[in-house]
Amino acid sequence: MFSFFKKKTDTTAQPSSEASEAPATVIETPIETSTPVAKPSWTERLKAGLSKTRDKLGKQLAGLFGGGKIDEDLYEELETVLLTADMGVDATVHLLKDVRERVTLKGLSDASELKGALKDSLSELIGPLQQPLDVSTKKPFVIMMVGVNGAGKTTSIGKLAKYFQSQGKSVLLAAGDTFRAAAREQLMAWGERNNVTVIAQQSGDAAAVCYDAIQAATARGIDIVLADTAGRLPTQLHLMEEIKKVKRVIQKAIPDGPHEVMLVLDANIGQNAVNQVMAFDDALGLTGLVLTKLDGTAKGGVIAAIAKQRPVPLRFIGVGESIDDLRPFDSSDYIDALFD
Repeated sequence: MFSFFKKKTDTTAQPSSEASEAPATVIETPIETSTPVAKPSWTERLKAGLSKTRDKLGKQLAGLFGGGKIDEDLYEELETVLLTADMGVDATVHLLKDVRERVTLKGLSDASELKGALKDSLSELIGPLQQPLDVSTKKPFVIMMVGVNGAGKTTSIGKLAKYFQSQGKSVLLAAGDTFRAAAREQLMAWGERNNVTVIAQQSGDAAAVCYDAIQAATARGIDIVLADTAGRLPTQLHLMEEIKKVKRVIQKAIPDGPHEVMLVLDANIGQNAVNQVMAFDDALGLTGLVLTKLDGTAKGGVIAAIAKQRPVPLRFIGVGESIDDLRPFDSSDYIDALFD
């Protein structure tokens, strides 16, 4: 049997849910009221979140840009710095070539002038990844969330629900990760916290859950469906086939869906993120990415690697555990936070 979970439902029909909701309400209210006072701006949080990457990249670059001549030794040092920031070989080669051309074109000679050239080159490389998600084109707008276990997929769904609600959109969640009971419970908790309906099943077929969720959203006039799916490694071919089935079933429920296939990536895995993007893109045709946990890694340069090797739009980035710490990707803000 499918279950429909919502914070404000018939309390007589689901006494156990009522008991579980009470503490969530008590806990959430003071957090909500204290947020405007306690939290710094998004720009400040982004800079803080990228501090590990900036410390690794920025401090090394500061030494390079301190002065002196632009020569081959300087370019070699710059190459090492970019590689250690996990930008990858392809992106590093591209950036070095582009920086050299900018130096020649502008007639730069002092190392201190190299910083601007690098920022401009990096901006040109990753700028195309900045493509905000437009969910107003369809109703319901179905977003299929995919990724490996541990990437932060279920948590990202909860945060996205909050974000879309702040945009005035109604949201419904589909607990399609039927392989892991904890994922269903976690999504239900997010549903209670955000006051949105969660459609789940105690056990069974993930595709059926997503199908039922879309039917319910259509009947209720819901704007957005966020469909969770089971985490899997790209090497698990039989499981990748199952997730392809989920997409096919979604297309039966809504022929032009899913309107977004979004891969959630853990920034801590560095270059492996590029491999995941390629594998899931080949299997499902990705339309967007979410990069989580940027606050816990010095590998924030992986965005450049993705931009060079498989430039799937980067819709959102996460720099913290708070519900508001997942925001649309802005390439200018990212580069400024990385260098300044």
